[in-house]
Amino acid sequence: MKRENFYPVVLALLWGLNWPAVKIVLSEVPVFVLRSSALAIASVLLLSAALLLRRSLVVARGSWLPLALAGALNIAAFNIFTAFAQLNTTTSRAAILTYTMPVWSTLLAALVLREPIGRDKAIALMAGAAGVTLLAAPVFAAEEFLGVILSLLAALAWAIGIVIQKKWPIAGDPVATTGYQLLIGAVISVVCLLVTRPALPEFLSLPVFGAFLFHVAGATSAAYLLWFTILDRNSASTSALLSFAVPVVGVLSAMLLVGDRPSPADTAGFAAILLAAGLAMRSSRNRDKSAPETSRL
Repeated sequence: MKRENFYPVVLALLWGLNWPAVKIVLSEVPVFVLRSSALAIASVLLLSAALLLRRSLVVARGSWLPLALAGALNIAAFNIFTAFAQLNTTTSRAAILTYTMPVWSTLLAALVLREPIGRDKAIALMAGAAGVTLLAAPVFAAEEFLGVILSLLAALAWAIGIVIQKKWPIAGDPVATTGYQLLIGAVISVVCLLVTRPALPEFLSLPVFGAFLFHVAGATSAAYLLWFTILDRNSASTSALLSFAVPVVGVLSAMLLVGDRPSPADTAGFAAILLAAGLAMRSSRNRDKSAPETSRL
């Protein structure tokens, strides 16, 4: 089995576990302090890795605009909206609502990029949408509207960023371009930090410090590199659908780490989303059999 087939699994684990990790960090660290520091450190880590690996840091002149837009949407908007969403609803609900992203991304890709929606993608889309609906229903019942709106804004920003990257591919080494996008997200977060001027934490407890380290090294540096690699090798809709497994990991880890508890409807939602992820992965494998690989990590 190709190692690329494990990328979505590793990504689901890293991003899924990141939801409770961020919730833990936010108990002591303000949103813009977290996002500014984490994105800045992660960008330095990746750009330093690119130098050590002797990767080119050059980006084609025509790629800077889509790179900046992708950084603003995929990184800054997504990370800021999801952090505030977790402060206004439960971690599991924020994760599930944010992962309506594959629905919007698949639809946008069909409209803007003219990507076909085959049988597997159509079933995956319907199963994923059904799963998200089951898991999101209690949020609406509880009238946690701000958490709902922020999560959906994060999903929409991410979906638009995906389509932009597929419409105008970024020419450059993936390690370097991922580092640049994280740097753009850090700059935007720093501007927000300077405007809002929140109180800085005097110290971090051990659990918060550990969660922060995982967030920076695993869920930001490594996970975004994996994500942009998946996006480079697959269509926009397939890439988005492959991420449907992330909220399942997010909800299960939230149960273990921050005390969230699923209902029977949640369990049905998990099953539907796992079906969607499996079909998306099968669609990706079928595409790989009919087309040559385009890039290497």
